[in-house]
Amino acid sequence: MNSNDDMDLASGISAFEAKHFNQAAQLLAPLADGGNVEAQYRMGIMCQNGLARAQNEADAIMWMRKAAEQGHALAQHGLGFMYLQGECVEKNEHEAFKWFKAAADQGLAGSQMTLGMMYEQGQGVEQDKEEAQKWYKMADANT
Repeated sequence: MNSNDDMDLASGISAFEAKHFNQAAQLLAPLADGGNVEAQYRMGIMCQNGLARAQNEADAIMWMRKAAEQGHALAQHGLGFMYLQGECVEKNEHEAFKWFKAAADQGLAGSQMTLGMMYEQGQGVEQDKEEAQKWYKMADANT
């Protein structure tokens, strides 16, 4: 990334966090197209929730998946949530588990807590109360 891209990314993230979504989309879309994982993650959120433009489920899943596949833990969690809830994609608890596990393995407490719940309830994975407790303890340690 060149210094202009760095500046656009910083400005785009600032605009996103300030809820100036039109400005954020203008700055982040070209970076997302260029493969920037942080821009892809935020574009996914904006498309999923109709921020800055009309809600676009296909773009939401595309951007979130691109960021998740690059190892972005929050995108992996977001993609897991999409599959768990059937939001923007067909509900698939096994696919949800896969993405939550990827984020949990990176230490994301929210994903660790979700895995605990999934193991406890046998959701997307065989029920295993001991494994559930293991993930709950990891989540507590990371919060």
